[in-house]
Amino acid sequence: MAHAPAITYQSASYSHVGMVRQINEDAFLELPGAGLWVVADGMGGHAAGDYVSSLIVDSLRVIPPSDSLAIYTTALRMRLAEVNAAVREETANRGVAMMGSTVVLMAVRGAEGVCLWAGDSRLYRLRDGQLEGISRDHSYVQDLQDSGLLSEAEARVHPRANIVTRAIGVEAHLELSMVPFQVLPGDTYLLCSDGLNKTAEDAEIRDVLVHADPYDVVRSLVHLGLTRGAPDNITAIVVKAT
Repeated sequence: MAHAPAITYQSASYSHVGMVRQINEDAFLELPGAGLWVVADGMGGHAAGDYVSSLIVDSLRVIPPSDSLAIYTTALRMRLAEVNAAVREETANRGVAMMGSTVVLMAVRGAEGVCLWAGDSRLYRLRDGQLEGISRDHSYVQDLQDSGLLSEAEARVHPRANIVTRAIGVEAHLELSMVPFQVLPGDTYLLCSDGLNKTAEDAEIRDVLVHADPYDVVRSLVHLGLTRGAPDNITAIVVKAT
């Protein structure tokens, strides 16, 4: 019996401070050899948000690899819970009101994938020309959209569009969402901070993701955000499955 060909992954990442902010509070992790990609978007201002997002990626970077996606996912969850506790302790030590970060990650083993996230950093998938969101924002405006009280276009310009309802460091108990998925050859995945999707429409993102070279794609996506004024940091990771 013939086995299906193994799926290989090629990725590229790019982050930019944007046109308004003085410091980049985004952090990212690109480890195709370990089958792990992460974007974290820090909150809390100078020396707070960037501390949390960097702590997230540095903590996930050192998790020992496992052939089992289930075992690896459990280890990722446990490490993020540890980071959540450490951030809350550091917040108290510094005497500041809030330190936190959104996080979205994609982990794969062969054709199996999983998305873990808290907040409004996103994972998209482009398959057969169709762009779909694998993650769903934990945010004030997403809750309004889900209730039918707000359209996607209205959510984009809503004055409370930046309020997230889950994040690392905000609550004593970290609640992560998880979606498992199957990877097919030809899939393209995009992990991004909200600095991208709040400046570019989904149709525009889709049109860029169809290009073959992940490096060209991430540069083009960030450039697209910059041409719109980029009021926030912008981070993108593109992963192509072949």
